[in-house]
Amino acid sequence: MTMLEFASTALLVLSGVTAGVLFAVALSVVPAFLALEPAQYVQTHQLVGRRFDRVMPPAVLSSVLLATGLAAATGQPLYGLGAALSLGVSLVSQFGNVPINRRVKKLDPSAIPADWSDPRLRWRRWHHLRTSSALLALLANAAATALAAR
Repeated sequence: MTMLEFASTALLVLSGVTAGVLFAVALSVVPAFLALEPAQYVQTHQLVGRRFDRVMPPAVLSSVLLATGLAAATGQPLYGLGAALSLGVSLVSQFGNVPINRRVKKLDPSAIPADWSDPRLRWRRWHHLRTSSALLALLANAAATALAAR
């Protein structure tokens, strides 16, 4: 296996995992969040977010770096598009979802303030945006890999 084949395989795995995780969250976790009472939601959000924070940012940033490197090495512009879309996932996460996650993590589920502003609909909008970007990044990276292999 050449270095380019290894890099493109790693890119497809990472962008596939990113798109798959975000899609699964959009399909099942987000509707569950919306169905819960506020205290249950806060507790569940705190539990669900524990592992994602350690895994997803490195996976997404690795995708950006691999796609950027492959774009430079192969001249295939779809890798550049995949890198830009993956960077979009990271930016939406860091500036949209993560600030909400931090506020929810600080809450005591048994003592939600009376003036609490429920963030679920905002969080869902940001999540759907990053999920769409991740799915498009996967598509761009897969098409770039197929075209570069010709």
